[in-house]
Order: sequence, then structure tokens, then C-alpha cells
Amino acid sequence: MSEVSRVNAAVDVDVLIVGAGPVGLYGAYYAGFRGLSVALVDSLPEAGGQVTAMYPEKLIFDVAGFPAIKGRDLVSGLVAQAAAFEPLYLLGRQATALQHESDGQLTVTADDGTAIRCRAVIISGGIGTFTPRQLPTGSEYENRGLCYFVPSLVEHTGRDIVIVGGGDSAFDWALNLEPIARSVTLVHRRPAFRAHAHTVAQVRSSRTEIITPAQVTAVRGVDGVEEVEINVDGEQRILPAQTLIAALGFIANLGPLKDWGMTVVAHRHIPVDTTMLTDLPAVFAAGDIAEYPGKVRLIATGFGEVATAVNNAAVLIDPSAHLFPGHSSEAVPA
Repeated sequence: MSEVSRVNAAVDVDVLIVGAGPVGLYGAYYAGFRGLSVALVDSLPEAGGQVTAMYPEKLIFDVAGFPAIKGRDLVSGLVAQAAAFEPLYLLGRQATALQHESDGQLTVTADDGTAIRCRAVIISGGIGTFTPRQLPTGSEYENRGLCYFVPSLVEHTGRDIVIVGGGDSAFDWALNLEPIARSVTLVHRRPAFRAHAHTVAQVRSSRTEIITPAQVTAVRGVDGVEEVEINVDGEQRILPAQTLIAALGFIANLGPLKDWGMTVVAHRHIPVDTTMLTDLPAVFAAGDIAEYPGKVRLIATGFGEVATAVNNAAVLIDPSAHLFPGHSSEAVPA
């Protein structure tokens, strides 16, 4: 994976993709397939975006061609697919400013001073930057048993695990950790859950204990989390725990992107037309961040959107190019 050093570098490519999640990675492959040079910038230190940061071990069931695939494996495959075209990765840095130059090019500046000159920008930033919602107590145990994501299941083998939350992440982690943990307890403040009904049914039929309505009132331990105190409908209960997972969702923020001059709706989505173009010249959007009537937010949807964006960017860059380049199966191997 080719990266640029963090020394006020200058980069010149055909297409800059803002966001190196699954959609951005597929966009890097497709831009290469179209003969375009491409760079990806992402504030996270690894490619894969939200999938790598939040659920690399989670099984994903709605990617075409895979009955089920772990997030980590999906990202690995997308990186390998794009690698043939040698995209440039600018990881661990944030795209901060956009300027349209007089020669028709665009310059995007990163927070480390890197200037990226390009002919088109594709924003595939998912939900933007995100920070986890915190528990009302126990923050002093972060990285000492309290965590908000589970990048590695094996680290929790043989532990008593308490998961707080009622959404998909909480139930997915309960389902995946239950076979290797000593015990798993899921605590939620309401008896109703936001998670997919099928996943809830699977967790209910497992060894996982579900406690509702309940809230965490205290976290205790010497060198790390040892027990969690919860209030269950007015009564206190102590749960043994060496791992406490706060799966309470996260706060999304578009960050500097919202100052680029594009229309932004609901503080997190960017409207696009049928070519995936925003209301800024040569700036496209694809994936969860893109908005249009009837939008369905799936990784599978994002793959098609970013291919549409790349093809339209290719014609913008070279008006003599064909919008549809033909099927990749018809290409002659190099």
C-alpha cells in the first residue's frame, strides 16, 4: 500500500477520493480500471473506514456474491482489488479545505499541509468522522476493560462480558462473543431493541443473558474492570465483568466538509443528482453520505454509486471518453 509521508507533500492525481471505506476502496479500483490516477484520504489510520474501526470481525450478509463475509476480509479483498492500479493512500489525515483553481483543477488541503491537486473529487466519507457515545460512568476504565468497539474478538476469550446497548452492534457483538466468552450479559435501558429482529432472536436463544430495563450505575476494579453495577427496575445488581462494551451508538460529524460550500441535509448527507454530482463543480459523492429520493443505505448500493461517480468523472476529465467503458470481463489482461 503506497502512502505519502506527512511532510507538507504535494500530490497530483486525476481523482481524489475522500474516505477509504469499502465504497472509497471500490472507487479506487474502478478509477484505476478507467485509466485514472487516484489518491484516497481518510482521517483513520487504516483503510476500511467504519468497517475496520467498528466491526472488522462482524459478518456482513448483504454484499453480492458472499453469503457472509467478515468486515476485515471484505476490506482486505477491496484493498487487493485496487492494488493493481497503485492508488495512493493518505491515511491518518483529514481533508480540510477545497479550492477551485482558475485552470479548472481542484486543490484539496489536508490537515497536515498536504496539497492534493486533482481534476475531480469523490466524497465517500460514510457518516463522516464519528465519536462513540459514552456511558454516564466508568470513563476512567477506557482501554482497561471498557471499550466502544471490538476490533478483535479473540482478546476477550474466557472473559465475563457486559454489553450495554440495544442496537445492531450490541447484538452482533453478543452473538459473536458468546461462543468464546465465559459469560455474556446484554444490558439495555428499554425492553424494546433497535437491532434486526433475526439477530435478537439468535441472541435470545444463546447463552447470553438479556437484562431490561436496566442501566449501568457504577464500574469498579483495581487494575481494570472487575464488576459492573446496574440498576434493574429500581434494584441494584452486581455483574462480574472483565470487559465492558458500551455499544450506545456514535455522534457523526462531517467536519470541514460542511464548509466546502455544498448543500448538506440533516447535518450529515450531501444531495447528488443522477450522476452522483453534488452542487459543486467536479465534486461527486457516493455511499452513505450521498442523498437522493429513494436512497437505500447499503454497502452494495454504494458500490454502484461510486462506479457511477467515477464514470461521470472520467467524462468530465476527458470529454472524448465514453461514459460506459465496457465490462471488465471484456478487458484484455495486462
